[in-house]
Amino acid sequence: MKTLSQSDFNKYYQTQLKHLRLKGLRPKTIEAYSRAIRRIGDYFDNQIHDLSEQQLLDYFSNLLNTHSWSAVN
Repeated sequence: MKTLSQSDFNKYYQTQLKHLRLKGLRPKTIEAYSRAIRRIGDYFDNQIHDLSEQQLLDYFSNLLNTHSWSAVN
């Protein structure tokens, strides 16, 4: 897995926010998606560049242990 610094993560994060805005998503939707990106970044210590499907499945499965389905969905 490629190691990302906090600075690299922030660049990816800002790029993703631009994409969400350009898609015309509502501010609350962008807020929810960006919060999810930050949580995933925190969980994986900003190493999000090459996450596998299994890692994401494990993450969301663990998230369901601490949050309601509607919060995860």
